[in-house]
Amino acid sequence: MLVTRIRVLGFRNLRAQEVELGPRITLLWGPNGAGKTNLLEALYVGLAGRSCRTRNDRETIAFDEPMARVEVEVSRESAETHVFLWSFARDGDRRYLVDGVTMTPNQRDRRPPLAVFLPDRLSLVKGPPQGRRSHVDRLVAALWPSRVDARRRYGRALAQRNALIGRVRRGLAPLDSLDAWDLELAGAGFDLMEARHDAIGLLTPEFVAAARELGLAGEGSLRYAPRSAATSRDELAGELGERRTGDVERGYSGHGPHLDDLELALDGRSVRRYGSQGEQRAALLALLFAERRALLEARRTPPLMLLDDVMSELDPDRRDLLARRLAEGDGQALMTATEPGQVPAAWDRTEFGVAGGGLERSAAPPPRPALAA
Repeated sequence: MLVTRIRVLGFRNLRAQEVELGPRITLLWGPNGAGKTNLLEALYVGLAGRSCRTRNDRETIAFDEPMARVEVEVSRESAETHVFLWSFARDGDRRYLVDGVTMTPNQRDRRPPLAVFLPDRLSLVKGPPQGRRSHVDRLVAALWPSRVDARRRYGRALAQRNALIGRVRRGLAPLDSLDAWDLELAGAGFDLMEARHDAIGLLTPEFVAAARELGLAGEGSLRYAPRSAATSRDELAGELGERRTGDVERGYSGHGPHLDDLELALDGRSVRRYGSQGEQRAALLALLFAERRALLEARRTPPLMLLDDVMSELDPDRRDLLARRLAEGDGQALMTATEPGQVPAAWDRTEFGVAGGGLERSAAPPPRPALAA
């Protein structure tokens, strides 16, 4: 599955243009402020329907422009081509379409998974647990599509249980009316916990290896931190039953996998709490590359890697290791750098010089043979 081209209009400082992407690594290089990061953001917006940098879509509209528009073409192995279109106008009109039809969750498999590294956006490491839970659930969906339904079932059951808690709190329903929804929530919740546990177990050795390659001091580790200690659906249902009174007092469900977390650590110490900014960046990068390798080994679609200024803090040896990882298997990556020399000569590399919001294709170094394992 390849992203073949992107068209932008009125998006931040980017000129109206169409860019054809390379099949493997595409390097965008140029001075700070040239528009390199904006192109990564535009590609993410076009495929995901939301920005990876801001919650305010109006910030993406260029000055003096009525709207921002991004169109992305994706080609599949079957020779199918799908067109993703996102636009946002100053009057608030927002569109997110695939092949001319409003995007639905069932159409997300028409695009590759997305992995984003932005040095100044570390919310996945530093932010609240919700972002890490969603990240793990997206990995589960990419690894095992048949297990996606657990999160949907859990979300529906949680909403229904919370609604019923509200009725109980207002005296409109008896406390034991929660029996059925405790069982429903526990069934979906335990399936969701198992899927998350399996995904993190698969990811952990890859994260440890990537953290070591990136020079992180100390032994890297991932830990799934579920709110529940249940080892079965019945145990989880029992935990929910024991907490009913407290749930009714607060007005919502205060226990279950909707409160789980993922902990990234070095020598057992939380990177979120105790890691430096540099360690947090490296840990995020290690996580993204661990996920890429896990998907490759599972013979799933690898993520489209969007890597902003990833080489600037790495020494030459670690730059080579990173390039080697990007060259593994199939999949694409877009990288930014202030100078092309910051990125080692790579396999199937396409280069664009970026200046003043415009991109111009430049000659890339010839491919070099793969390094010995």
